Amino acid sequence: MIYITQLIYLKPGQEAIFDQFEDIAIPLIAKYNGQLLLRIRPEAAEVIESNIEIPYEVHLVEFETETDFAHFMQDEERKKFVHLKEQSIRTSMLLKGEKL
Repeated sequence: MIYITQLIYLKPGQEAIFDQFEDIAIPLIAKYNGQLLLRIRPEAAEVIESNIEIPYEVHLVEFETETDFAHFMQDEERKKFVHLKEQSIRTSMLLKGEKL
């Protein structure tokens, strides 16, 4: 298994566009032997300590293999709507790891 953690930072006022993209992308994860384990929207009051900007959302996803993740990223249906992602996301940080 590989684990993907993504910190997502949106452009102001683009929450609805981001949600449209997520409504398409998230169901596709399962098609590639993956599972969304966690999707949270952290609030500043909940953060104990931070040396980075608090993201709009945090996703934790698992895939059986790196190849499964690569296929998800190249999915043709997802690529049709990647313009929604580009329109709504200012920046993101993707961290790959494995369970210890």
